[in-house]
Amino acid sequence: MFYDHQQIEKKWQKYWEDNQTYKTSDSTDKPKFYVLDMFPYPSGAGLHVGHPLGYIASDIYARFKRHQGFNVLHPVGYDSFGLPAEQYAIQTGTHPAITTEQNITRYEEQLRKIGFSFDWSREVRTSDASYYKWTQWIFIQLFHSWYNKETDKAESIETLIQHFEEKGTEGLNANQNEELTFTSEEWKNYSDIKKEEILLNYRLAFRAETTVNWCPALGTVLANDEIKDGKSERGGYPVFQKKMMQWSMRISAYSERLLQGFKTLDWPQPLKDAQEYWIGKSQGAQVEFEILSPALSGGEGADSFKNKKAGFLTGGANSKILLQHAKNMRHNATEAEDALWQKLRNKNLDAKFRRQHLIKDYIVDFVNLDSKLVIEVDGGYHSTEEQIEFDNLRTEYLNFFGYQVLRFSNEEVLNNIESVLEKIKDSLSALQTSLSSGEGLGERISVFTTRPDTIFGATFMVLAPENPLVQNLTTQEQKTEVDNYIEETSKKTERDRMADVKNVSGAFTGSYAINPFTGKNIPVYISDYVLMGYGTGAVMAVPAHDERDHRFAKKFNLEIVKVVESDVDVQEEAYDSKDSVCVNSDFLNGLNYKDAKSKIIAEIENRGIGHGTTNYRQRDAIFSRQRYWGEPVPIYYKDGMPYTLPNSALPLELPEVEKYLPTEDGDPPLGNAKTFAWDEANQKVVDTDLIDDKNVFPLELSTMPGWAGSSWYFLRYMDPNDDEVFAKKELTDYWGQVDLYIGGSEHATGHLLYSRFWNMFLKDRGYIEQNEPFQKLINQGMILGMSALTFRYGLEILSKNNQKLVLGRISTELEDKLIVDLMRRFNEKFSTTFLISSNASQNITSSENVVKTFFQQIEFDYNVDDEILQFLQVSIFPFHVDVSLLKDITNELDIEKFKNWRPEFKNSMYVKEIDGKYLTHREVEKMSKSKYNVVNPDDICNEYGADGLRLYEMFLGPLEQSKPWNTQGLSGVYGFLKKFWNLYFNGDTFEVSDEEPTKAEFKILHTLIKKVLFDIENFSFNTSVSSFMIAVNELQKLKCNKRAILEPLAIIISPYAPHICEEVWNLLGNNSSIEFEKFPILDEAYLVEDEIDYPVSFNGKMKFKIKLAADLEKEEVQKIILENEDAKRHLDGKKVKNFIFVPKKIINIVS
Repeated sequence: MFYDHQQIEKKWQKYWEDNQTYKTSDSTDKPKFYVLDMFPYPSGAGLHVGHPLGYIASDIYARFKRHQGFNVLHPVGYDSFGLPAEQYAIQTGTHPAITTEQNITRYEEQLRKIGFSFDWSREVRTSDASYYKWTQWIFIQLFHSWYNKETDKAESIETLIQHFEEKGTEGLNANQNEELTFTSEEWKNYSDIKKEEILLNYRLAFRAETTVNWCPALGTVLANDEIKDGKSERGGYPVFQKKMMQWSMRISAYSERLLQGFKTLDWPQPLKDAQEYWIGKSQGAQVEFEILSPALSGGEGADSFKNKKAGFLTGGANSKILLQHAKNMRHNATEAEDALWQKLRNKNLDAKFRRQHLIKDYIVDFVNLDSKLVIEVDGGYHSTEEQIEFDNLRTEYLNFFGYQVLRFSNEEVLNNIESVLEKIKDSLSALQTSLSSGEGLGERISVFTTRPDTIFGATFMVLAPENPLVQNLTTQEQKTEVDNYIEETSKKTERDRMADVKNVSGAFTGSYAINPFTGKNIPVYISDYVLMGYGTGAVMAVPAHDERDHRFAKKFNLEIVKVVESDVDVQEEAYDSKDSVCVNSDFLNGLNYKDAKSKIIAEIENRGIGHGTTNYRQRDAIFSRQRYWGEPVPIYYKDGMPYTLPNSALPLELPEVEKYLPTEDGDPPLGNAKTFAWDEANQKVVDTDLIDDKNVFPLELSTMPGWAGSSWYFLRYMDPNDDEVFAKKELTDYWGQVDLYIGGSEHATGHLLYSRFWNMFLKDRGYIEQNEPFQKLINQGMILGMSALTFRYGLEILSKNNQKLVLGRISTELEDKLIVDLMRRFNEKFSTTFLISSNASQNITSSENVVKTFFQQIEFDYNVDDEILQFLQVSIFPFHVDVSLLKDITNELDIEKFKNWRPEFKNSMYVKEIDGKYLTHREVEKMSKSKYNVVNPDDICNEYGADGLRLYEMFLGPLEQSKPWNTQGLSGVYGFLKKFWNLYFNGDTFEVSDEEPTKAEFKILHTLIKKVLFDIENFSFNTSVSSFMIAVNELQKLKCNKRAILEPLAIIISPYAPHICEEVWNLLGNNSSIEFEKFPILDEAYLVEDEIDYPVSFNGKMKFKIKLAADLEKEEVQKIILENEDAKRHLDGKKVKNFIFVPKKIINIVS
């Protein structure tokens, strides 16, 4: 019977849609199973055959669980906000919503054509206002929450306010931007604006100045995964590091919980490793290094000054005692000190002051470290002659280290504090101006290190170029070099900097620090291998035992000191090990890593220069994008402070704009909206020209990042149409975690990490019960494309050391007018003159004749002599050809089609093979539009059927592995489908017998059941397909047409090939869908063998085989064998010494 796959598939796809076959019930009377796929972005190109791989696997599992009686939730939706639609809008003026709708329509057509069992009624789109209403609601909950480290969870901001009202900051243990100190009375007396400013320091959604990836051409901040090689993935525009005020999410508060959560998750280890590396937990010590003034670069440091001016110091080396004394002094401040502190604290003068702060060996009353301004409040005893001399010496000491000192008497502060404040403001202003010119110093660099045991080997320091300290540390002589280096670094993303482990670069600041344990002056550099986001943005460099530090030391000729015992010559290579002992390390000598680390941390704390600590690499997540096509942030600004919109105002819908680019003033695209302001009194969005900052206020102009909507979509699927809550509690309790998520590792540190974060937050606030969103995760591999390449001439430049340079990228020594002109003219003439077939290209060498011919054919203004020719070489360069231009399924290029595709090659000369064919070179690469190697699943479905596509993608290999696509391979699975179809037919007649199957037929069926049950539960979908083929072949040989075999066979195969199985199920007389039929039960009895084909050996050598009943005992077997004529012949009258019988295995006769 003809297998008309097109008619069958259309019929059943329509049936499923008309009858809503896969609509999920919210009834909780059945066990649930939640299957989820990656959240696709609907691109304009639609799907290629690589995209459905994970969807097919999850669909098979979802169908299988339905057969097992589970209530299965298998939804579909679209992560429909994205930069491509916005860029298209900028280019064409087409609203992104229109483009997105068209793309989704195309996606849905393709998905339906493949026969997925999605519950289409639950479809969500992140760009629908009904969806992002709840994304905005979650943002508001985050804004009104803080992280209580005592309870280790997020709490309502109201509990924080209550703490402030009762205790101020006393006893507070919270995640925060900076540590604040105030009493309950002070809190109560603060203005509303001041209170909001303080609360912003603790909120889980907050605004702060952050280093971002800024793309000027696109006018927006980009995520790390939107950047490649320092340029935007979309458009290839330059990207720079830039500091901007941005919304952020305090994901850092959840770092430890995110790590601990892995213990409960069934995820691939590489994916766990990726998140663990991103979070970057490390334990070590935070240590402070004193910085010498640039004036001391000759080597004269603090110690030498102390020797000259020793009499005025308050504590010598007893800094630990001094720190405790400073704490006591804070609690016993004089009336004047306390009065001035109330005016200075919490940045009241737009500058952060610290009180009773240790600088070198001296406790100052107040200090602003940024401006190096010290303020002293002197009591009456300071008027004595001796005390005046000591005060002058202290001032001289602090001046020496770059600090300016202001002194006020108690009377001045108490009687005329406004005058005192004016003087402080004037000094701050003057110092900030001078510091911008590079003057002043006297700072400490705080370093986090995981190897404090190697501190004796720290011979230089390296700061991140964006570290705020760099400005103050850089001397005038080094300023130009440092500024240039910072500018170059700004063009690299943090990800690029982390990945680049080969290149070494940096710049010397001109300043030196003091190693607190060796006492040596060590130079301070900046380098892009140090990141501001990790630790403190500074490292103590130990080149003998760190590879990057070693390369840096070799490049800049810096000292290398071995402090860990080894036979390695550390002058030539770094030795990084924790398995040896300390050397050249004073009191640490001979100690192993663990003991040395413990002892040095204790000493660091004893000296008051640091402490042991745990650090996380993970930074708070930037939550702002300067784009149009994204979720509006439900924030308005009043008196410069952010306030959330009321829930009743949600969704804050994306307004219409005339232009999708930033405004002329540099505001994000939403700044072009005419109706985008908040009327506080009337609680509604109004025109922007009504903004008066009294009743009508500006709204936030940034939009949310792409990961916002995809961080909770798995929850919305549970209750997608509810307008009262994001999902009913009883439904989130029922569906709980996603039981199976199939996705790609590219989302490890994006969507998957942020989903875990938001899920934990919602659990903390009591909205859901589960700790983690995805219980089991499978990381699918890729289907690779088979690219086609052809070849053309290209001019290659050779440098003097004979290192080849890529076409068009010329070394500095060759960047002169002559070479540039040669390159341009050659490229114009020869790059399209000849095209070379694959094998022919191997016989064509770069030829000097080609270059000389080229010079003869053009009018050139310069004399091209042999000296110029030595730098030029003609080579063969490959470029991609669309695979659809190949003839049938061969490697031969259809030249006429190619000429129509690339008109610039219409008049080219095609160098063919000896047989006259023009062949392309084939390579396995990622399937991508840019490589022209994509295969459209629509074409496959048309020719081989959706069931053929589904079976073939599973048959290609293990789900987790990447594998190449080969359309020719589809003929095999298509042949299997035809064989399976014809089991139910006798010629053109449907014919199924109700006869009892034979034992052999039952054995085939139950062997298949056992195999498929194991394979599906272990996600070995490829081996199931092989088992289907074997079973159908065996049944075909037996000419089996028994209903008792063919009905369960259809159920077994239906998760993989649902269309054909629905059709034969219907032909078998069943009126309902096959989808919910019970999966066949395995009966092991059918797998028990009645007869065993025993190998019979004599003295260990097998001579013949004999079939015997499987249930015979040894005595019975021995009797039969010894009476067997073949056995008698081989024994040849010899006596049997031993008769070895292993049931169902072997017989061995020892004679």
